[in-house]
Amino acid sequence: MQTLTINIQNETLTEKVLWMLEHFKSDGLEIISREDIEDLKLLKSTRDEDTILFEDYLKNEN
Repeated sequence: MQTLTINIQNETLTEKVLWMLEHFKSDGLEIISREDIEDLKLLKSTRDEDTILFEDYLKNEN
């Protein structure tokens, strides 16, 4: 797998590039925004953390 980052300053050009890339999804292309990648990294980092019941969280809310 290869990851590419494309920086586009022009919103109109961004729409055109995304339109073109959409045509490659059936070939296995995955389009993920940089913001989504950062969110996924943050979520992944919490997987091994201890968890508590939601009811216990509410008890300790204040």
